Amino acid sequence: MRLIQFIAENGQRAVAAHTGAGYHRINHCTSTYALAGKAMIEGSLEKAVAQLGLGHAVDAALLLKEGRILSPLDHEDPAHCHITGTGLTHLGSATTRDAMHKKLDAGEETLSDSMKMFRMGLEGGKPKPGERGVQPEWFYKGDGAFLAGPGQALTSPAFALDGGEEPEIAGLYVIGPNGQPFRLGFALANEFSDHVTERQNYLYLAHSKLRPCAVGPEALTGPLPTDIRGTSRIKRNDQVIWEKPFLSGEANMSHTIANLEYHHFKYAPFRRPGDVHIHMFGTATLSFADGISAQPDDVFEISAPDFGLPLANPLRIDDSAATDVKAL
Repeated sequence: MRLIQFIAENGQRAVAAHTGAGYHRINHCTSTYALAGKAMIEGSLEKAVAQLGLGHAVDAALLLKEGRILSPLDHEDPAHCHITGTGLTHLGSATTRDAMHKKLDAGEETLSDSMKMFRMGLEGGKPKPGERGVQPEWFYKGDGAFLAGPGQALTSPAFALDGGEEPEIAGLYVIGPNGQPFRLGFALANEFSDHVTERQNYLYLAHSKLRPCAVGPEALTGPLPTDIRGTSRIKRNDQVIWEKPFLSGEANMSHTIANLEYHHFKYAPFRRPGDVHIHMFGTATLSFADGISAQPDDVFEISAPDFGLPLANPLRIDDSAATDVKAL
């Protein structure tokens, strides 16, 4: 099943489900957050949708064209939406990262920190049932104010040195009343980052990740497909200037999804009842690695057949100056 949140003709929020015969609006449902809450009571999303019932058909492609599809999960209070991610989780991603971070000394034979982390994932990121695997690289992106919906701009701050796409899969979660994390599903994501800042020093990774991101348009419920094959491209003046396939799913990863989830939600503050979490699982494909520098008004587009509609977002630059601190 796939889900979308959208703005209906009357200006109110609504949710629709794709169950094999196109999209139909879910009766009496105004958010996937509310649907998740009902699913906790009914036992599953499918049971919650069946209990509410499906109404008239909706044209998801038209809604996307009209800019009426929202991110597939959000929270009415952005402070209660946490956006985080993991890196060095995909086979092949270490080569690009290592080239960005390794010491310039031509005689240096030791592994960089990136390669050490990647090797740890290869050796311990897919534990046997009942065991705990090695923890991944982890980063914080921001709260719900950093979340852009389909078609909305990814705004890079004036001080940024770069703004580039990262095509990823994100897990969508709601924390239940007793602190139990529940997964609503998975969605396409653009984990937009500043790769030039990151390249200066690996310890600048945290700075490079404090940027907006885009998620959607659709949420795929159930288990994540093990072999996801998609396409990431950049358009400039409606012309494709860069395009490359990207792979995800556990067949193309050094960690299991369960291991990544465990090492995020093992922290008690991330199990606060009622909160939303959008957690990104990493990538091995970057236009930056091919020497591409995105420009304002370029459009990033990420697509994968398993996730329905593509995710497209233009690049914007916020030229406002940072605010200095004033003493009280």
